[in-house]
Amino acid sequence: VQLQASGGGLVQAGGSLRLSCAVSGRTSSTRFMGWFRQAPGKEREFVARITWSGGYISYADSVKGRFTISRDDAKNSVYLQMNNLNAEDTAVYYCAAGGPAVVFGSSYDYWGQGTLVTVSS
Repeated sequence: VQLQASGGGLVQAGGSLRLSCAVSGRTSSTRFMGWFRQAPGKEREFVARITWSGGYISYADSVKGRFTISRDDAKNSVYLQMNNLNAEDTAVYYCAAGGPAVVFGSSYDYWGQGTLVTVSS
């Protein structure tokens, strides 16, 4: 399984970005797809989650109403539309894949390399 995240960049506060995660080698262990982020000097945190069937959508409170996770099953890709960005959203964003146990807090099994999002204030 390989995950390739892209779409990061520099954006002004209030702006938008769309991250993409291309997945190859999908298996039953990659049913759940998640986005995480890690800001400088901070722990990695959960951002959003979705299944390939479009279910089990979940967001961190800090991004609810601003970020939207989606997927394109035919393209084996997952997206994170980020609107109304602020400086606190600056981080390296990672996509990850895992099995159903992630719903109960288990770790994801596969991770992409990360893409940097920088929001200037």
